[in-house]
Amino acid sequence: MVNYREIIRMRCLDHSKSQIATSLRCSRNTVTEVCNLAEQKGLLTWPLSDELTDTEIRNILYPGRVVDSGRKMPDYAYVHKELAKSGVTLTLLWSEYCEQCEAEKVIPYQYTQFCDHYKGFVYKTKATMRIKRKPGELLEVDWAGKTLTVTDQITGEDIKAFVFVASLPCSLYSYAEAFPSMVTENWITAHIHAYQFFGGSTRILVPDNLKTGVIMHSRSEVVLNRIYQEMGEHYGTAVIPARPGSPRDKSSAEGTVGVISTWIIAALRNRKFFSFHELNLAIKEKLAEFNEKPFQKKNGSRLSAFEEEEQSYLLPLPASTYEIAVWSTATIQPDYLIPVDKIKYSVPYVFIGKEVDIRYSSKAIEVFFHNNRIASHVRRFGICDPVILPEHMPENHRQYLAYTSANFIEWAAGIGKSTEIVMKVLLAATKVEKQSYPSCKTLMKLADRYSIERIEDACSRALAYTPSPSLKNIQMILKTRQDRVKPDKSPPATNQSGRYGFTRGAAYFGRGDSND
Repeated sequence: MVNYREIIRMRCLDHSKSQIATSLRCSRNTVTEVCNLAEQKGLLTWPLSDELTDTEIRNILYPGRVVDSGRKMPDYAYVHKELAKSGVTLTLLWSEYCEQCEAEKVIPYQYTQFCDHYKGFVYKTKATMRIKRKPGELLEVDWAGKTLTVTDQITGEDIKAFVFVASLPCSLYSYAEAFPSMVTENWITAHIHAYQFFGGSTRILVPDNLKTGVIMHSRSEVVLNRIYQEMGEHYGTAVIPARPGSPRDKSSAEGTVGVISTWIIAALRNRKFFSFHELNLAIKEKLAEFNEKPFQKKNGSRLSAFEEEEQSYLLPLPASTYEIAVWSTATIQPDYLIPVDKIKYSVPYVFIGKEVDIRYSSKAIEVFFHNNRIASHVRRFGICDPVILPEHMPENHRQYLAYTSANFIEWAAGIGKSTEIVMKVLLAATKVEKQSYPSCKTLMKLADRYSIERIEDACSRALAYTPSPSLKNIQMILKTRQDRVKPDKSPPATNQSGRYGFTRGAAYFGRGDSND
């Protein structure tokens, strides 16, 4: 197609017809004809109106050549509306348009003409282009440069109040809240409150490169604060920081910061506040006025634009609010305990000497090794003993904790009556009960070495000797196998002489038979 607009432009710049023909790769006769017709129609002036397309210039120059191309004109009002949806592009809509034309057996426009007609539609209808800023896609956040003050009720000292600002680029609907500092906890809390204010989250979150959110941002790598990244994952949003020194990457937040500095911060400059709660109530009132203020160059307000165009595209909030947590690292010591605020919690003993990550919130303590959780505890406060789970302990440590007098007696009762009596004797043999535990444990180990039958027999034999047998008595009986010797069950002798001790008979004196 002949570039009529360029021919007219170069001719108005006093280029020769030969130069124009060479530059545009068309014949000199065509250039001459176009220039003559343009002069006749009053088009040989520059610049031409931007609304005048090449097709319209051709129709003016050659009205007799206007014929119906037979191509189906797309519904660009529908195209403009669909582009607002996540993931929808002009290429996808052109592909669907071609399928529709094929079904109706009409000729579609090529992709370049499809895009050119859409641009013309946007320009003529003054519609807002939504290709880069789709509803529910971006949320831009920043701290306002200017601050407010809160007066301490006791000392009268002025405390700086830093204002957090969040803005949705599509509708420009905004949120603001004041905090006493810009620490990580306040930064995360501000995001949580902003999501609650909007009633949903966006797919992309664009912050500045502040240290509370971004650890490192280079051309090849972006390293986020772990808490900040975790918060983004909780709300299903991807954190993509603005490039260093590129405020245009979050132009909406930058612009909103300037406007809020006038409509909120400057408007409250002469008021005195004695708490941050009181200050934030005043900010909330001014914020409502700011969002409901009509636009200057188009109909509606930030609030109406948000409700009509963007609110339904936000991602739903998760069932539970993100709970702020703190991350730290520690190396597991031989006692397999980790300290959190002077209280120790156990981890599996197999990780002794390993470096682990610790995540602790107001409710729970979690320990991770290579991103795998290996332990979790309910967080405790105040002064208390170490929190140790039995499954985290070695086998011998678990057995030690299980040793109590009740357990020893219960075990002995399962062996037999004699063993139970001996166990009670051992427990009562010392002033402090725990001092007898080693003897009780040794008695239990003897059952493993010999057998429970022999232990019962040994205890029975020891009790026959003394009512208070010691552990050595039991060991000696087992070692000498006295428990295996069956007791003599024959009836005792009835010799009356036994009543008087040892009696020497006649045979002792060598007199032979007593009758001699």
